[in-house]
Amino acid sequence: MFQVVSMRQFHFYLLFLPLFLFIPNTCELEQAQTQVLLQLRDYLEHPSSLQIWKNYYYDLCSVPSSAYMSIKCEDNAVTELKIMGDKSVKASSSRFNGFAVPNQTLSVNFSIDSFFTTVTRLTRLKVLSLVSLGLWGPLPEKIHRLSLLEVLDLSSNFLFGAIPPKMCKMVKLHTLALDGNYFNATVPDWFDSLSNLSMLSLKSNHLKGSFPSSLCKIKSLEVISLSHNELSGELPSLSTLTGLHVLDLRENHLDSELPLLPKAVVTVLLSNNSFSGEIPKQFGELNQLQHLDLSSNHLSGVPLSALFSLPKISYLNLASNVLGGSLVEKLRCGGKLGFVDISGNKLHGELPSCLANTTDSRVVRYGGNCLSVDSQTQRRGSYCKESSSVWKKFKAWEIAAAVAIIGLVLVILVFGVFFCKKCHLRKTTGEVVLPKVVLVQDNSTTGVSSEILANARLISQAVKLGTQTTPTCRQISIEELKEATQNFDMSTYIGAGSTGKLFKGKLQNGSYVMIRSLFLSKRCSIQNLKSRLDLLSKLQHPNLVSLLGHCIDVGQDNYSNHKLHLIYEYVPNGNYRTYLSEFSTAKALKWSDRLAILIGVAKAVHFLHTGVIPGCFNNQLKTKNILLDEHRFPKLSDYGMSIITEEIEKFEAKGGKPKSCQRTKVEDDVYSFGFILLESLVGPIASDKGETFFLNEKASFDSQDGRRKIVDPVVLTTCSQESLSIAISITTKCISPDSSSRPSFEDVLWNLQYAAQVQATADADHKTDSPS
Repeated sequence: MFQVVSMRQFHFYLLFLPLFLFIPNTCELEQAQTQVLLQLRDYLEHPSSLQIWKNYYYDLCSVPSSAYMSIKCEDNAVTELKIMGDKSVKASSSRFNGFAVPNQTLSVNFSIDSFFTTVTRLTRLKVLSLVSLGLWGPLPEKIHRLSLLEVLDLSSNFLFGAIPPKMCKMVKLHTLALDGNYFNATVPDWFDSLSNLSMLSLKSNHLKGSFPSSLCKIKSLEVISLSHNELSGELPSLSTLTGLHVLDLRENHLDSELPLLPKAVVTVLLSNNSFSGEIPKQFGELNQLQHLDLSSNHLSGVPLSALFSLPKISYLNLASNVLGGSLVEKLRCGGKLGFVDISGNKLHGELPSCLANTTDSRVVRYGGNCLSVDSQTQRRGSYCKESSSVWKKFKAWEIAAAVAIIGLVLVILVFGVFFCKKCHLRKTTGEVVLPKVVLVQDNSTTGVSSEILANARLISQAVKLGTQTTPTCRQISIEELKEATQNFDMSTYIGAGSTGKLFKGKLQNGSYVMIRSLFLSKRCSIQNLKSRLDLLSKLQHPNLVSLLGHCIDVGQDNYSNHKLHLIYEYVPNGNYRTYLSEFSTAKALKWSDRLAILIGVAKAVHFLHTGVIPGCFNNQLKTKNILLDEHRFPKLSDYGMSIITEEIEKFEAKGGKPKSCQRTKVEDDVYSFGFILLESLVGPIASDKGETFFLNEKASFDSQDGRRKIVDPVVLTTCSQESLSIAISITTKCISPDSSSRPSFEDVLWNLQYAAQVQATADADHKTDSPS
């Protein structure tokens, strides 16, 4: 039964036994790694990008790489794992952690804690990329166990909560990307622990707080992307980041002056914040700068001439600020400058030749300024300071001397008047002359009730409640209004607006006005109404019809015939809808003109939503309420009437409870604006038939043949297909029946501006291709 082993054989086994003991069990190691990968596939619910694993069950390290999946191994261990899914499509919504998010997540059985526990078993990982896989939940702290990780990309998932603090221990990280998630805590300030970090991208989340100053200590940083979050406060100097190439902080709430930047920076995107002050002169020394976007801020002063001539600058966007003064006559443009946008500012004077006489490869937008040009609609009237064109003729020292002399004269006059009044008072016999008694006494020192001051504040630095920067709503006598309208004669009657009757009047100073007249309840509080009128008058925006004053006309028969007259600036060129009618082809607007009008209105509505807290909604958004001046510059009328009507109507409601200014939401204004967009695309039939028309014809937008049948021929013959597609896409989103899936007005405005930019480029290309 037993085999006899000779002494020689026994010695042979003893000699080679140590060798057998030290041979690594490679099959077991490969099997363990394989099991981890297969378990991860199960957690991810078998995405299509991992179907190929079935063919390489026993050797996953040899699976060929693709754009959706990649595995790399060293010494039978996984060192790189990249998987991309298709679960980032914004579809119907559910809610996670208070946010409405699409139903593209993994199922309710998914456990993010178990998933990352399994991931950390791949202890040799250096690269981990799990993109658009539907991962949801708070990111577990145990991810820091991947201590060798150099690249971590978890973009386009549904992770929420805070970024785990223990990630500061992942000191080998040089790339961290968490874009397109739902992180909603304060942005961390421990990044300086990641001393090897070269790329940080946290864009498109809901991160709050200030810009993390710890980033300024990381010398290796090349890319900082924190755009589309909710960061606020000051942006510190970034000049110490000598290797920084890309800075993207768009769509936040940063409100400091612009900081100093490192000289090596290539791309700077700071649009849609609240940066103020002048553009630092140091920006004109950024010789590597190629792409600069400072649009939609509150920047002032004269634009730096050096920006236009930077050797590598190709894209320069300074639009929608309050930049003023005039550009130097001999402005020099860099040879690579292909796109310039200085529109929507307060620039005056002539347009320099390098911007006016553009080459075929350069697009320049300069509308919405006060420039002395005929092309690209300019603003006129009160928006543009008439004195600006006079001062430019003088030298700087002459202007300074004139200002000093005028200031001295004003000081002397003020003291003179004060001294005369004081002497006059001493000579009086004690008689006190009271001013004429007015109908309403307002005890608020600011003209605004304490209730409104407690619940509302203007965001704009130039318009703040309780200050003297914006005057209270001017009171105009009924006698002056009767004279202005020939006692409200029918010849001055314009029509009926959404609220009240409209008249055209001419005031004593010769200016034309529009007067809205409506009845008041006899129980209406005149004092509260006046406070609300003051609030409404402070809603100042270039694309809003300005409220100039008011008149409260009290009837004589026991206060039963109160009337309120609201006096607005007169906008002479009709409403937007008349330019869309099939009967007005002679003055029909081409597509680029319609986009310019839509962008102006979108800016106005966005201001109404965000320029005062709580926001002003239910703004009667219709093409009939978009008025055009002599330069076809759009101004929205009938806005904010809920501020007034809630005071007028509150006693008519049962229980005497006032209606809220916010009885509708942002999404409702977006929905109404969607029909303005639709009408701009297809004509007035869109508003005549409303939602029924949209539902019946929605499919027509999906094909070229369908568009030819439904889209206005004027639009079809003057638009680029790409620009049209962008507009159609945002229109259908605005009119979505699901209010939670409608875009924000920031998104609407961005898409319209993008469509306009695409159209401008197409127009420039078309001009190039046309025979000379």
